[in-house]
Amino acid sequence: MTTASEVAAPISPARAIPSNVVESMSYWWSAGDKESLITQQRILQRLPFFSSSPNAAQPDPSTETNVNDLKSKIVGKISRFELDTPERYLNQFAITPITPVESSRAPPTVVLHGYGAGLIFLLVFYHSAFKAQTVFTDRYTSYSPSVSYQNFQSLGEWAAKHGGSVYALDWLGMGLSARVPFKVHAKREDVEQRVKEAEDFFLDALEEWRIQNRFEKMILVGHSLGAYLSVVYTLRHPNRVSKLILISPVGVPHNPNVTGAAIQQAAAADMAAADSDPDFKTPNDSGSEVDAKRPKSMAQQLESKERVSLRRLLLATLKMAWEAGWSPFQAARSLGPLSPMIAAHYSHRRFKALPSEDIPSLMDYIYHILRAKGSGEYSISHILAPGAYARLPLIDRIDKVTVPTTFVYGDRDWMDSKGGDRSVERMRAAGNHAVRNVVIPDAGHHVYLDNPKAMDELLVEELDKTVPGWKSSP
Repeated sequence: MTTASEVAAPISPARAIPSNVVESMSYWWSAGDKESLITQQRILQRLPFFSSSPNAAQPDPSTETNVNDLKSKIVGKISRFELDTPERYLNQFAITPITPVESSRAPPTVVLHGYGAGLIFLLVFYHSAFKAQTVFTDRYTSYSPSVSYQNFQSLGEWAAKHGGSVYALDWLGMGLSARVPFKVHAKREDVEQRVKEAEDFFLDALEEWRIQNRFEKMILVGHSLGAYLSVVYTLRHPNRVSKLILISPVGVPHNPNVTGAAIQQAAAADMAAADSDPDFKTPNDSGSEVDAKRPKSMAQQLESKERVSLRRLLLATLKMAWEAGWSPFQAARSLGPLSPMIAAHYSHRRFKALPSEDIPSLMDYIYHILRAKGSGEYSISHILAPGAYARLPLIDRIDKVTVPTTFVYGDRDWMDSKGGDRSVERMRAAGNHAVRNVVIPDAGHHVYLDNPKAMDELLVEELDKTVPGWKSSP
């Protein structure tokens, strides 16, 4: 393992978010690989236990430290973890105890982000700087933003208390990990092999990382695609995982929609019914029923046909692009000097609840992930079909997972929590009763962003269960 290049201290504040074409072009011109590392360190250095020094492993004996001071117990460091070749590496943030507590050490916790994201997303937002307002029946809380997000303490406090370690990784080909070429050799019609090769790209690197670290077992905490891959890794290496925490996992349920062929058949049946039955009604675009035989003016008929045709054309084009391996990041990069404005728009919309002074740092980080060479992002069309449903749904495999598993969804999640309910049913039917599904209030797909207080409480509670000698509270 080699330590990431040192960045000269102090790190300057993030640049102002571009608001016009000229500023966007300037932003685009100044971006680079070194700046990518700076954007990450700029955020992580706000953690009280973060150290940019590769030699920061022991406290200074000449300095008195408060026993409650996290800096005296743990250290957080960012590094580049080399795999089989220097060209293949994982970006890694590790929180490790300065003095391990052997008697109560839990397996290392590995935090894995979702599609197109990075480790910063899942780390800096776990904190206790939010005020609880409402207590729900499941003991998890709602909140309103108070101060800023950088007061990340929970995972660090947990690691300090139990002498455990926490690792956050960028998947190979994503975040700030190596952007190696992504290739799938299977034919398009060989779905199982396509999916396996895409999964292999990520999971082989994760297993290589585990072997080099000599970890016997791991606790996997994954979000979205990271949760999906965590399940698949567990199925392949069941003896290497002690617990799964799956945050809004993608790819769980079957696709509830009918196939394109069935849609065409249904449309043909509707037309035939309308011709034979003058009282036949069919849904219009707004979902209300209209008389299929109601006379329309020529202009109305043409307008309706044009609207339907354009919608079908758009959907067909997007489907073709998806099946061809198109990536939304590829489209954003193709805008060149205008791409920083895309990142700025997303940052303002996604992080609008955060203090305005924090958004430029996050936007800078997001943009440098977006601008990096396309790699792991191209896996998505092999793993998921159009509509973001898995080509090989986890629900058909989940009963083979034998480790304790917790599903987590937001109550406004676009991932259907019913997939978690059905998974729990199947796992329990197969004999695994250490499973549950939790719905977090006031949260969408990015649960850790929308309700970090509740996510904190749940995460620590679940990790406590992995500590030897743990007993639940009465």
